[in-house]
Amino acid sequence: MTMPADLESDAARLRETMAKDLAEDGILADSAWRAAVETVPRHQFVPGFYLPTDERDAHGLTVWEPVTAELDYGRWLAATYSDTTLITQFDGDEPDWEQPAVRHGGAPTSSSTLPSLVVRMWADAGIQEGHTVLEIGTGTGYSTALACERLGSAHVTSIEVDPHRLETAAGALYGGGYTPTLAVADGLYGYWPEASFDRIVAACSFRAVPPALLAQTRPGGKILLTLSGWLYGYARVLLTVSEDRTAEGQLLPGTVSFMSARSHAAPAFGNPAHWAAGLPDRARTTRQTPERITAATDEAFHLRFLAQSAVPDAQMTTVGEVVHLVDVVTGSAATLTPGEDGWAVREGGPVKLWERIERVLDAYDAAGAPGPETFTLHVYDGGQHLRHPQMTGLPLPRP
Repeated sequence: MTMPADLESDAARLRETMAKDLAEDGILADSAWRAAVETVPRHQFVPGFYLPTDERDAHGLTVWEPVTAELDYGRWLAATYSDTTLITQFDGDEPDWEQPAVRHGGAPTSSSTLPSLVVRMWADAGIQEGHTVLEIGTGTGYSTALACERLGSAHVTSIEVDPHRLETAAGALYGGGYTPTLAVADGLYGYWPEASFDRIVAACSFRAVPPALLAQTRPGGKILLTLSGWLYGYARVLLTVSEDRTAEGQLLPGTVSFMSARSHAAPAFGNPAHWAAGLPDRARTTRQTPERITAATDEAFHLRFLAQSAVPDAQMTTVGEVVHLVDVVTGSAATLTPGEDGWAVREGGPVKLWERIERVLDAYDAAGAPGPETFTLHVYDGGQHLRHPQMTGLPLPRP
């Protein structure tokens, strides 16, 4: 299909509207970032993407529809210039956008992050003219282009672990006149050839702060990244790096999630029934219910991250009404089963998984339900700890 002759004018009009809406929402307080959003043609970075339908298939899986200009020009362009995350890849498999197929389920592994979050990440990192920046997770290249528009391409380095993703992004960036330093690299190790950086911003999440990022940040520089884990709890942190290459910073408010860095993704854990079969028959009534960390609320989102910090190697799944916790590192497991008198838990292995989570929830309640911004992350040689004045420090796993 030949693109409509008025594509560029349509796109410019929609960009202006999107920037206006973001500004009214308080996202584009900085005029330089607003100018970048009004200038960068997002449609050049997303020739195709998937949007979820309202239906599920016979197996309960989400049905994802491909969207391209060839399939539906109006829908493609409208979604491109909406404040929406656009999924561009599942399970590491690159789609054939010439003949895209409907997908059933799958784990998203690359996307074009919603513009408001992209701008918020750059702004939260305190990026200013003259700063050198490392972006971890090039993705489609749209966020990279915004940084280039704001700082100039010579100040921007962007790395991506997926070679095909980077090749596609590079074509879109160079085609748009942006020439940042690009490389196929694992964000866990940063990018030494271009270090040191004034700012490092990650568009993926890590279980803990990679030491290489501290070593590649200038003293006084900042690192903005999302911490996550195998319970899929998330928190953003803005760290300031010291002369001795330690770092400290507060968690940021809000609920934001990013795809995990591939080297930090959760491992397969097998059949929950096999884990449950090895647990002792004796159960106890829980002090805390699993809804505390599974409910669709901002507090549960925060509590899941705190719980995850207490049991960093645990994973959780629900089969029927039974909640399973498994730990492939220590071999520990727990099941939580609802009953007339509340929830009953059975635990086995060297780590009492639910007991540890309950201690954190108890301490959180005793401290008066403190928000994310009251927690400080300390990163130093030998460890990383999340601390709060009224709660015992929570260690993060080694990266």
